[in-house]
Amino acid sequence: MTAPETIPIAHEPGYRTDTIGRYADGQFLASVSYAFPEGYTPGNDWAEHKRLYTVLHRFDPEGRHTGSDIQYIGTWAGQLRRPHGEDSVMARARARLAELLDGLPGRAYGDIAVRPFRLTVDDVLFGLIVERSEKNEEGEGADGGGERAELYPDGLGFHAPWDGLYDT
Repeated sequence: MTAPETIPIAHEPGYRTDTIGRYADGQFLASVSYAFPEGYTPGNDWAEHKRLYTVLHRFDPEGRHTGSDIQYIGTWAGQLRRPHGEDSVMARARARLAELLDGLPGRAYGDIAVRPFRLTVDDVLFGLIVERSEKNEEGEGADGGGERAELYPDGLGFHAPWDGLYDT
């Protein structure tokens, strides 16, 4: 099945789509995400290369991408060295995400529907990208060989019946 022009994303409190919704200027999708740079092959030093970002994507009311605030906070290795307290990488990321969300006037959490988009920051791919589903030995994909939309770097996949729910 072909992906719709706007991809529905369901708001699920307490899960990975907890920080999405609408605000005065349109829609937003926010997260704290770990990612490796494109092309990186994990080795013994993988923890030094796994980066934590705060991400806020903004969209107009029709779901067109209007901008993103993406900030590198630290590495997984840094989180392991100092896993607790206000100075931990994760605590700093959560604090920054709260600042970004507080800056959205009229913010209300809920379902959204946005158009595919793509950008690269620090050699890390960010976006909602429509991809063709892989086919299995029988020649069928998870959705019959159709399209799916993948949220990068979060690793959330959206597909038919396009109800806003995701797979990881």
